Amino acid sequence: MNYSSIQNQDPEVYDLIKKEEQRQKEGLEMIPSESYASSAVLEAAGSIFNNKYAENYPGKRYYGGCVNVDLVERLCQKRAREAFGVGKEYHVNVQPYSGSPANLAVYIALLDFGDPIMALRLDHGGHLTHGNPINLSGRAFRFIHYEVDAEKETLNYDEIAALARERRPKLIVSGFTSYPRIIDFKKMHDIAKDVGAISMADISHIAGLIVGGVHPSPFPFTDVVTTTTHKTLRGPRGAMIFCKSEYKEKIDKGVFPGMQGGPHEHTIAGIAVALKEAMKPEFREYAEQVVKNSKALAASLLSEGLKLVSGGSDNHLLMIDLRPFGPGRGIFMEKALEAAEISVNKQPIPNDPSPPYYPSGVRLGTAPLTSRGMKEAELEKAGALVARIVKEFATTEMPEDKEKRSEAVKEFVSTLEDSLVIKEVKAQVKALATKFPVPGID
Repeated sequence: MNYSSIQNQDPEVYDLIKKEEQRQKEGLEMIPSESYASSAVLEAAGSIFNNKYAENYPGKRYYGGCVNVDLVERLCQKRAREAFGVGKEYHVNVQPYSGSPANLAVYIALLDFGDPIMALRLDHGGHLTHGNPINLSGRAFRFIHYEVDAEKETLNYDEIAALARERRPKLIVSGFTSYPRIIDFKKMHDIAKDVGAISMADISHIAGLIVGGVHPSPFPFTDVVTTTTHKTLRGPRGAMIFCKSEYKEKIDKGVFPGMQGGPHEHTIAGIAVALKEAMKPEFREYAEQVVKNSKALAASLLSEGLKLVSGGSDNHLLMIDLRPFGPGRGIFMEKALEAAEISVNKQPIPNDPSPPYYPSGVRLGTAPLTSRGMKEAELEKAGALVARIVKEFATTEMPEDKEKRSEAVKEFVSTLEDSLVIKEVKAQVKALATKFPVPGID
């Protein structure tokens, strides 16, 4: 990207951009919510469509001068249907600002406040907007949470069906934020229909894998499908809502004016570019490699003696269960790995004894490194580096006293600067990372 204008007008911001470029080039991004957008996507998202206000939908805007934003939005809708292989039986709204408002827009469009919704618990793999009590979704609606199987740590569809028959929700959410296995969307849809509920799939994490043909699709049976457009889809930060035609009017009103005002047409332009890229043969190759790399990473971590939630991965993500070292170690591992230029995120795991900010797991993903061109051999090396850090630092104990936890983390971080292990791993990370270009930078 050419940042010459920023360099001339705002050297401070330019300096931060260049520092972030260096961090991304020299480190290993392994957060499963992330990937790399292409230069074309970034250019579209930063284009002069940023300047245009366009409340409402194509052909019925509240502003003049919308001829071109109407065209780009309709083009984005058309490409969305093509990429996911759906016809006119599905309407698609490409205006949501991100995944959270998209999910909330569905709830307010199709339900009344206080209505019952079924979804997966946050610490079992669900999302904040799947009814966590600190989120608006959990405050505005009555959520019934199902869980993964206590031993296998995978979905038990018979138990989910039994819970649905007992509690009779009006909407059932499938699709999750930290579930490393294949989701049977058809079973989830059938469970919903059996109790007269609307079926909704949140495919934000796996949208790129679905387009790439390496994960089962929620189409053409699921009533409503939401997805972000970044993550494995490699677009800008936005979202889309697909719905069967019977829900079109309500969903559109749920987004505008229900949840938001003017759409970000520059982001929609970027989504359109990303969707075109996702329909190319090389995108399917990328999706296939994401899964291969995830299995290679899992095998590497397991060979190092680490424990993984559900024992491995079928998609782009996996989670290390740190409970064998003790509860609440996730934040220490996130900080230690960050010091070695490996980006992961601390993550609650099923039946986690610790609170969400001090959880007992970390979550890793393979989409960013796959987008750089890395394959199984590189992910095996990355796994060995992660394991070295974990085994070196996971013995750090989290204080039982809640008041002392923040200070314990600060003290832990202060010790990392002088750690020989951190320095050695950081050098190995840089040697590995700099062999591969970063989309949108190099």
